[in-house]
Amino acid sequence: MTAVPSDIAIAQAAQMRPITDVARELGLSPEEIIPYGRNKAKITAQAIAARKPTGRLVLVTGINPTPAGEGKSTVTVGVSQALRRLGKRVVVCIREPSLGPVFGVKGGAAGGGYAQVVPMDEINLHFTGDFHAITSAHNLLSAMLDNHLHHGNALGIDVRRITWPRTIDMNDRALRQIVVGLGGLNGGPSREERFVIVPGSEVMAILCLASDLADLETRLGRIIVGLTREKKPVTAADLKASGAMTLLLKDAILPNLVQTLEGGPALVHGGPFGNIAHGCNSIVATKLGLSLGEIVLTEAGFGADLGAEKFFDIKCRFAGLNPEAAVIVATVRALKMNGGVKKDALGTPDVAALKRGMVNLEAHVHNLKKFGVPVVVALNRFTSDSPEELETVLSAARSWGGRAALSEVWALGGAGGEAVAHEILAVLEERKSAFKPLYDASLPIKKKIETIATEIYGAAGVDYAQAAERSIAQCEAMGLGATPVCMAKTQYSFSDDPSRLGRPSGFRLTVRDVYPSAGAGFVVALAGDIMTMPGLSKTPAAESIRVHSDGRIEGLF
Repeated sequence: MTAVPSDIAIAQAAQMRPITDVARELGLSPEEIIPYGRNKAKITAQAIAARKPTGRLVLVTGINPTPAGEGKSTVTVGVSQALRRLGKRVVVCIREPSLGPVFGVKGGAAGGGYAQVVPMDEINLHFTGDFHAITSAHNLLSAMLDNHLHHGNALGIDVRRITWPRTIDMNDRALRQIVVGLGGLNGGPSREERFVIVPGSEVMAILCLASDLADLETRLGRIIVGLTREKKPVTAADLKASGAMTLLLKDAILPNLVQTLEGGPALVHGGPFGNIAHGCNSIVATKLGLSLGEIVLTEAGFGADLGAEKFFDIKCRFAGLNPEAAVIVATVRALKMNGGVKKDALGTPDVAALKRGMVNLEAHVHNLKKFGVPVVVALNRFTSDSPEELETVLSAARSWGGRAALSEVWALGGAGGEAVAHEILAVLEERKSAFKPLYDASLPIKKKIETIATEIYGAAGVDYAQAAERSIAQCEAMGLGATPVCMAKTQYSFSDDPSRLGRPSGFRLTVRDVYPSAGAGFVVALAGDIMTMPGLSKTPAAESIRVHSDGRIEGLF
């Protein structure tokens, strides 16, 4: 196989269509888009309101991620290119990348090889400024909260019970626990504080779940910043912050239009993490895609135990979406790692280890069927995979009652995704989807957590720390007992222990805390040692990134 250039080299060599041409392909007039340079645009609120969703929705998810790589975003983009090659009017709807992972280890989220959305460098960096707007809106609320405390605290907020953090879009472990207000009388009251990364901000979740600008302001007003001395919730509306926050987000709520390497339309909007937030792109973008295209391919973050479960139980529930198929992305390399093979030995064929590791994929396939959605396994090919290994996975996937096909989109672009595209079209033709959420949102919080833990993770049960017990009681007392649950858990394992690969069983999930995300409309359960502010690795990607005087970028992926 011919060597494939680096992602950034491919992206910078791309001949992009004018964004007005991409919009025209979707039936959008020049007046219905707001160009951000030559290759990006936002779509106006008027254009969104004038259309109704009629397309068909397909989710792309994956096995638990490993250092071996899976390529979920790459497959999502590549298969959309394949469907377009087959004559389908398709829209790909994915999330915006976070700067933290871009400069950390994970890299960007624009796909890879010949299956990317472009301009890749701009999408992975500042893009249209949505993340900056979310950062500003979030921190405006923080500033107004501290300003309220400084000027007498008329609402009687208990500084020991402030729950609203600050945010920054960078992996910075030093900001996990800090102290603010050390500037004397004019510096505001001293108190403990913390930062979360922007993809974990409740403002990000709200933006992605809001239906329009009015709904956005209502949700922002419901944000709980802390409790009074009588343990009554204090909201952003109480601080009179929601109007100004909405103003900062008035453009950010509009979906972003870009294109794939093959010129197809892509809506890239919103970016909540799948391990600490709900892991899906915005409802506005997904519904717009369904109104502009016959088929929408959308992606949910990390493994299906996190992203897909939240997509079904949170996003689809709130938006009234009806997904008709789910694609699970896997690789031979990742499955062998689940079977005990070390990363430096993954290039050596090992069918026995592969079979041991396939229990991870099998569990995800069976889990997705619990939502009533037909499953297609997309086996993302690496050059080191042997024919026997590839056929072992494909045969097993078919034996589990789903469809399966090989994906070669990284090396071949849309042409390498046609096998998966044909399987998706066959599923849609059969019309066998009977989608339903996993649980009734009116169940008690503990019952919902335990349903997810036992039915999706395979846990034997759930243990709650004292802080979690208190928080659950507080959430239910505040009227948040009948909301969905957003689990915050390691992405690397079905369990809350990242070292337990494959399909662990007999374990108990530990929930250490639960906190309200009232504006988003759910409660968040923290399992194990999951952090809402990641840290950089010993050798972060930022060390290898540079820009040359001619504008050529090096090291971005």
